[in-house]
Amino acid sequence: MQAVFDFSGKVALVTGSGRGIGRVIARQLAEYGADLVINYVHNQAPAEEIATEIRALGRDALLVRANIGKTDGLQNLFAQIESHYGRLDILVANAASGFNRPAMQQKESGWDHTLNVNARSFLFSAQQAVPLMAECGGGKIVAITSPGAERVLPDYVAVGASKAALNALVRYLAVELAPQHICVNAVSPGIVETDALAHFAFMQDEQVIPRAIAATPAGRLVTPQDIANAVCFLCSPLAEMIRGQVLVVDGGYTLPVPG
Repeated sequence: MQAVFDFSGKVALVTGSGRGIGRVIARQLAEYGADLVINYVHNQAPAEEIATEIRALGRDALLVRANIGKTDGLQNLFAQIESHYGRLDILVANAASGFNRPAMQQKESGWDHTLNVNARSFLFSAQQAVPLMAECGGGKIVAITSPGAERVLPDYVAVGASKAALNALVRYLAVELAPQHICVNAVSPGIVETDALAHFAFMQDEQVIPRAIAATPAGRLVTPQDIANAVCFLCSPLAEMIRGQVLVVDGGYTLPVPG
């Protein structure tokens, strides 16, 4: 059966792709033909596992440990991409971090770390990616954002602010990079059951997930595969005229449903 999308011959970087949503995005892009750059910071074993899975599909996988929240980490990452592939067609800015606590308890170090990883890195990743995308005649950039950019979530002030900055960068980059045939968009997932979800204080309430499912018109939570499907769509020619947008993938959870 012919694949829905064909990324054969393309090179994709998915930051934070050793685990969670990033891992599934990386695998999906590989299943559609792309070679992958797998980026991680701390957890080498799962990153090596997904790289092995991608190679088993007949694709190439470059594994790079790099803290994208730091300038030298970004420079190392893109230097290895340039050396290994000499090009980049797709950038998925998925890596995220943050210190979840009330605004009055936020510390300067936690704020700086969160903004650096979630927003600052996106801007400077784009700067590094553009010359490599020029080798391909253009490219696709997709950021993974959060409904916390617009909505108030418990203890989410630093991450929410970083994601709001990320959304603004998506709009500005979409306009600035359009003449270079680079499409820039974002995907905003709803509640996705991953290991990262357990770090939120509100998850101590055992009824959070059942309530979220009940409040979702689609009748279930979003899966990492749902997000991977949306990313692949935005990276395909079908989304050529979608620029600077945030695609909400939440099963209708954030819609104002009367009742």
